[in-house]
Amino acid sequence: MPHGPYPPELLTTAQMARADRLTMESGVAGMALMEKAAAAIAAAATAFLVKTAGRRVLVLCGPGNNGGDGYVAARMLRSQRFKVRVAALVPPEALRGDAREAAATWDGRVEDAASCDFTGVDLVIDALFGAGLARDIDGPAAALIERLNAWRAETKQKIIAVDIPSGVDGTSGAIRGVAVQADSTVTFFRLKCGHLLLPGRLRCGTISCAHIGIRASVLERIAPQTFVNEPDAWAPALRPPRVEGHKYARGHAVVVSGGASHTGAARLAATAALRAGAGLVTLATPQDAFAVNAPALTSVMLRVADGPAGLASLLEDKRKNVVALGPALGVGEDCCALVEAALAPSPEPRAAVLDADALTSFALAPERLGRAIASAPGPVVLTPHGGEFARLFHGQRWEKTMSGAPISKLERTREAAREIGAVVIFKGPDTIVAAADGRASIMPEASPWLATAGSGDVLTGIVAGMLAQGMEPFAAASCAVWMHAAAAEAFGPGLIADDIINHLPAAWRRLAPTQS
Repeated sequence: MPHGPYPPELLTTAQMARADRLTMESGVAGMALMEKAAAAIAAAATAFLVKTAGRRVLVLCGPGNNGGDGYVAARMLRSQRFKVRVAALVPPEALRGDAREAAATWDGRVEDAASCDFTGVDLVIDALFGAGLARDIDGPAAALIERLNAWRAETKQKIIAVDIPSGVDGTSGAIRGVAVQADSTVTFFRLKCGHLLLPGRLRCGTISCAHIGIRASVLERIAPQTFVNEPDAWAPALRPPRVEGHKYARGHAVVVSGGASHTGAARLAATAALRAGAGLVTLATPQDAFAVNAPALTSVMLRVADGPAGLASLLEDKRKNVVALGPALGVGEDCCALVEAALAPSPEPRAAVLDADALTSFALAPERLGRAIASAPGPVVLTPHGGEFARLFHGQRWEKTMSGAPISKLERTREAAREIGAVVIFKGPDTIVAAADGRASIMPEASPWLATAGSGDVLTGIVAGMLAQGMEPFAAASCAVWMHAAAAEAFGPGLIADDIINHLPAAWRRLAPTQS
């Protein structure tokens, strides 16, 4: 899936339905929306067919408004002299409302989708089920989708999905029984959360978002709290260096090192914090690791801080406004004590970033971490990967909603942030950032090369660097996730953690237009 730009807001299927309803209540006819949606579908199909010299299109129509979009798109494509067939799950006369009116605009034959033939087809338009699918697909519809996917795999021909590939839950990104494997998806007004959440994202192919006459002003009443993690969502909160500024105005981050044989992770985080823009960074090291850390550091300062008391003493300096700990710190009570020292109440505000061992050490007592966060002198950001998230938030045992839909990674992250009282970065191929107040962002894509040792330690450092500069915590976490991905993209294949740090300047350069 290529980079957007996409509209910043992400909607649930319920929010999208409300946007439709508010638009129609304002006097816009449902058929007018459907005509514009179909025009966007037809345009995408035409672009593909012109490029491939294809002529034969099969439109698969379902029992709702998604099928109505398909009927209208079929009519438009036939008017352009393409050879169009329509196959439907239900007879047109069984449709209701706008879908029935749309079907009436198609005066050609309607085949039975359950038995339709894909032979000789150059392009299939999937208008079976939209983002609002409320149950698992089974029976003839499931068999049809399985045949469609097999045809695509065998012939290498393409599928364009209307709104979202049929079978993908528009809110959670879950596969509801079976789902179409699309090459391109045309959605409307705003992307849905399921477009970016796995596994649904992997079924969408290239995503485009068409404007169909729904005014952006409806968002004021919908009040979405989920956003695409791209610069438009957080650039206003950036704190770029000022001409009249100095290093002390950009904050002083402290990163806590593990013992003598576990120092590399903390050095990665410390160097990343400096590259991310912190004015100063100090690596707090146990005495036994001093001789290991010292030769490997230049721009990062080094101070001995043995145990919780040593760390507490170091943090008494009010200029040190963020502390990051966890990478290679060791799992156990000693780590818990260091975390509690870092989060101890202080007369001066101080943010904290907790990762890796700083999270796993509290797996048996997450409420203990919650109490420490509640008393912390500043915002706290947690950066768990899937395993760490499961260990720390094992109390979250929901699997499905009342309707039977799987609970999404987005909602699990959002609930975890509320539960623990911190910003949570749930890392992965669809990294989510959630704040305790309900705001959340989803990273639209990131290089698979980021799945490498030390990558998470670098992210911890970038978050610390952003917080050191005074960036609002949710924005700082979202920005750090984006910069992490942008640096990886700038380097390309063969990435290791050090390369992310070295390519953070390239990420900064991409942000330059937003800072002018």
